Amino acid sequence: MIVNQVNSGEQDEKYEWDKNGYIIFCLCMGRFGNQVDHLLGGLAFAKMLGRTLILPPFRTYRNVHFDEYFKVEEIAKYHKVILADEFMEHLAPKYWPEKQRYGFCYLPKSDEKLGCRMKSGSPFGPFWDGLKVDFVKDIVYQLSYGEESKLQWLKRYKPSKYPVLAYRGSPAAFPIRREHQFLQKYLVFSDKIVTESEKYINENFPKENFIGIHLRNNVDWANACKDVEKLKTPAYMASPQCLDGDSQNIVTNNMCFPDDKEILRLVKSIVLKTKYKVVFVATDKRNMKAELEEHLQSENVRIYHWDPWNPLYDLAVLIKSDYFIGNCVSSFTSFATRARKYAGDRPTLFWGVN
Repeated sequence: MIVNQVNSGEQDEKYEWDKNGYIIFCLCMGRFGNQVDHLLGGLAFAKMLGRTLILPPFRTYRNVHFDEYFKVEEIAKYHKVILADEFMEHLAPKYWPEKQRYGFCYLPKSDEKLGCRMKSGSPFGPFWDGLKVDFVKDIVYQLSYGEESKLQWLKRYKPSKYPVLAYRGSPAAFPIRREHQFLQKYLVFSDKIVTESEKYINENFPKENFIGIHLRNNVDWANACKDVEKLKTPAYMASPQCLDGDSQNIVTNNMCFPDDKEILRLVKSIVLKTKYKVVFVATDKRNMKAELEEHLQSENVRIYHWDPWNPLYDLAVLIKSDYFIGNCVSSFTSFATRARKYAGDRPTLFWGVN
């Protein structure tokens, strides 16, 4: 265990080099929810190989340091980690010199000549530029990321020759594999996120039970969902959180992009069941506050919508809700679903399913 590596601001000599090597990858697929799935899968992969995980920044319009969102000391309880900026400042100059910075990527043999294009386009280029990393060579592989390929990884890419495995994307599946979902419990929000979310609750509905709902309804999501029923599949994006992969059910339009009728129906059903008087809405576009207030007027329910600059504040409130209704296909919802499971298994429902 590399204890000193979770503390920032130490001198270079305080950072002990891990002779088993390191792993880093670009969290470059999708928004926050997708990136978390890839982060946890990559964490499991690093654990399997015994290499320290260099905690990559999350990617928005900029690189967001891991510790802006989560506590490093909590994820370090599971496996060896170090923040990316600390690694680059204190260890990379000596142990990962510029001439040894190789980029790794999976490509079929027929496409090997294309190369990894580690910094081609956005967000790949800005991600690595933010860490001041350039690559001198591409290494293409056809290995998987599960136990079946563990020995090949260990034999082919020994840390003595390849001290850092830097991947174009996460060495992990999306959505997160079922056996890795427990890693969610090692993602603990930073003090700032916890403080701001608790402040919002205490200022608006302190000590009241409440229902949290997630509405994913921006135009990009409408496009992603419009032909989903033609696929006739139970596995579409994050849908395994509510549909078993072997299920006879398929993802429907109302699961992916529920209409107003479905949203109002399910919210009122839970209000009548629980007698709760507060509904908190998190959304990426349309909050339906007026529609919900009118539909629930007879029950004297108050509707709250925060719309913070950081959607993780919304997420922290949803996790604390006494009842949660989310989008079966959304990885933003799946973060809340997993977090609620490991925080006491609070009730979670899904549009178009329950």
